[in-house]
Amino acid sequence: MEAPAAPHNPAEPVSVEITVPSPDQMRELGRRLAKLLRAGDLVMLSGELGAGKTTLTRGLGEGLGVRGAVTSPTFVIARVHPGLGDGPPLVHVDAYRLSGGLDEMEDLDLDVSLSDSVVVVEWGEGKVEELTDERLQVLIHRTVGTASTSGAAAEPSDADEVRHVTVTGIGGRWAAVDLGVLTA
Repeated sequence: MEAPAAPHNPAEPVSVEITVPSPDQMRELGRRLAKLLRAGDLVMLSGELGAGKTTLTRGLGEGLGVRGAVTSPTFVIARVHPGLGDGPPLVHVDAYRLSGGLDEMEDLDLDVSLSDSVVVVEWGEGKVEELTDERLQVLIHRTVGTASTSGAAAEPSDADEVRHVTVTGIGGRWAAVDLGVLTA
């Protein structure tokens, strides 16, 4: 007889890994992820340029039912997309150009928005973790050009569209959430 599985310790992060074959599927992942989110959630997105952070956030916006097209907030730093129905607003932040860490992030008043919004921060590592002990970290890795047998970069292919996404829930809020639904 097998022993029952030990309950998950809420202090330990919970992760799921997902292979995403196309930008359309990245948006779909965002729509599925939106179903798990609620006001007060912080989502940190990491990945190199062109990895799909904004594409995922577009899907989140669609899933949350927010107003306005979700575009990269690189030059405005943050955009607020109000909810069209009963769902929370989406605050989309691009922290790439911010170098002052939490002090500079606090100038954006995200701590005020966090309690009643879903806050998504691109390039937030090392800058926003102190806003809350409970967050969702999304790491998007893409394969950039495969090498040919001569060592030179090969022509772009469908494989260049594939992303490997790791979603990690940190804190008690995420301990009971089944992140496995994201792989469906």
